[in-house]
Amino acid sequence: MAQRSETRSIQPRRSKPDPRNSKLEAGPAAEVFAFLNSDGVSSRRIEFRKRQTLFSQGDPANHVFYIQEGSIKVAVTSTAGKEAVVSILGPGDFLGEGSLVGQPLWIATATAMTQGRALVIEKSEMLRLLHTEQEFSDRFISYMVTRNLRTEEDLIDQLFNSSEKRLARALLLLARYGKPNQALTLPKVSQTVLAEMVGTTRTRVNFFMNKFRKLGFIEYNGGLKINNSLLSVVLRD
Repeated sequence: MAQRSETRSIQPRRSKPDPRNSKLEAGPAAEVFAFLNSDGVSSRRIEFRKRQTLFSQGDPANHVFYIQEGSIKVAVTSTAGKEAVVSILGPGDFLGEGSLVGQPLWIATATAMTQGRALVIEKSEMLRLLHTEQEFSDRFISYMVTRNLRTEEDLIDQLFNSSEKRLARALLLLARYGKPNQALTLPKVSQTVLAEMVGTTRTRVNFFMNKFRKLGFIEYNGGLKINNSLLSVVLRD
């Protein structure tokens, strides 16, 4: 096993050049991408189109994605055919990390909501990096703990909050509220998808979206713009 003192920085000097990377602003997500895209890591870059399926529920789970651009919907379908949206992921998120802990098959389907790009790292390579690259391992663990906390918050939100509050929180999360370089304008998300995320009907989502618009919490300007004032709905008693 490699000594901890021999681990290299997550900001490699040698990286595969790509002029499109100049669009990325400096930050943790850009550093992780640069590391995973470096010569010392076996990864491959993919580009996906809107509505493309990255993997399907029940298929073999043997790799991890790191999203660079775009939005991806993760949904589970029951044996009765009912679909539930588990999460919507974006730039800086990992996808498929369950394969690292013995999950043999995907338990959900990942579908692109917009066009975008991602890195694909095979399970064996990802496990190697986690065992030998301390800084990357620390960041991945921190990311997974944060995701776990988010899952707990989602459960609490579902159990105790009204559908109006749940919708407001879902919109803020989609806008990456509180994160650096938050996207104020969301990719097009149907009210049906929002209803699946929140656990309510499309009619209720439509009612609350109209209410939020009239109160100035959201705006429609070719896309869906989320204003920070929407947080007041979440914090309201």
